[in-house]
Amino acid sequence: MIINSFRVFLAIDGVLEKRDAQKVRGYLGNLFWENPYAHHHNPDGSLIYEYPRIQYKVINGNCLILAYDEGVEIVKKVFDDLESILLDENWKNIHSKALEMVEEQFDATDEPIEYQFLTPWLALNEENYRIYKSKRTFRERKWLLENILTANIISVAKSLGFTIEKQIHTSLVEVKPISVNVKNVKMAGFYGTFITNFRFPSFWGLGKSVARGFGTVIQTPELKKFKKGLMQLLPEPNTNRHQKRFKRKRRI
Repeated sequence: MIINSFRVFLAIDGVLEKRDAQKVRGYLGNLFWENPYAHHHNPDGSLIYEYPRIQYKVINGNCLILAYDEGVEIVKKVFDDLESILLDENWKNIHSKALEMVEEQFDATDEPIEYQFLTPWLALNEENYRIYKSKRTFRERKWLLENILTANIISVAKSLGFTIEKQIHTSLVEVKPISVNVKNVKMAGFYGTFITNFRFPSFWGLGKSVARGFGTVIQTPELKKFKKGLMQLLPEPNTNRHQKRFKRKRRI
């Protein structure tokens, strides 16, 4: 299965932190309220229980907005029209932009592929958090997390209407627990590296709250290439709010 997705990278005044992805989502969700995929809610306020068409992320201090299908319109509007953004009641200038369209495979593979989490993976809901805490050994907890990660991949495939015809195997090579604040609620998150026999698009999210930027993955071989490419597309995050503003828009 081939998936066409769009990514817009934004260099915004100040160095963004990962939690700022939620604030970007809040602002743009209100700005583009007519498109339910911008904020992931139905007109009656209930959640859209599908894999998010738009995902808001902060990577290396810059903002990344990823979209496919119904979300692409929003990304194009952001690239073409947005000049500033309201964060924490302060207007921030967008001084550089880059837009790219990518074609990526989404399917099971014969050979395993290694991925890294760029943002914390929220693997546990209330029920399996209790199960996780009840496990006494690292091996037991790792086995539980691997099963959840496999289920996350299968869940995304089902949401996209894709049938997986092979058994999916997932192995955590490295895992590091971290406490994460989501809407003022502390949750257990994880950084790490995993191997699976499934080709998953880079910068897409797995687990809970992926629309807010959590669980973002990238293939390990692409990581260094991405960081080098990002430095060419966008300048280093602007740490001085009073620095003279400049603007560069680039479509790639």
